[in-house]
Amino acid sequence: MNPHSRKVSVLQPDEATDHISGSVSAPVTLVEYGDFECPACCQAYGAVNILRAHFGDKLCFVFRHFPLREVHPRAELAAEAAEAAGAQGRFWPMYDLLFTHAQHLKEKHLLDYAGQVGLDMARYTNEMSDHVYLQRVQEHMLGGQHLVVRSTPAFYVNGTFIDVSFGLQHLHDAVDKALLQRS
Repeated sequence: MNPHSRKVSVLQPDEATDHISGSVSAPVTLVEYGDFECPACCQAYGAVNILRAHFGDKLCFVFRHFPLREVHPRAELAAEAAEAAGAQGRFWPMYDLLFTHAQHLKEKHLLDYAGQVGLDMARYTNEMSDHVYLQRVQEHMLGGQHLVVRSTPAFYVNGTFIDVSFGLQHLHDAVDKALLQRS
């Protein structure tokens, strides 16, 4: 398999393992590799929500975990909490809470958020203590490593990396351009 086709397959939304907002048949797919403790990801969170609202059913948004453990020591556990919520059908409400409270990601906070989104708390507590979802988080990270993700947030629009280091407007422009190419 050549490197380009491996990149394309890694970036294909997988309904079994990905968190997807919108239809996988939408003309534009936006994949983000993110970290719940990352200040730049928190900034991007707002911009992504604006994009999702603006482009509606023309956009398929996929969020994948890429916790930068060395600089964000609570990010991996937060990703596990998001996965635990996802297993109970509550990924997106947990995703919202984690990004809006990114400065508060200690275990006690995650437990509080799990209650706020309506999780079965006994199940959540057991799964978190057993790190049931750590492998899923690590699989997302491995996919990002194949793509040579070095920092977060890392965005891909229809398989093309979009550099947002000079502003998130680049992301909006890339989605606009991808839509024009599809019409």
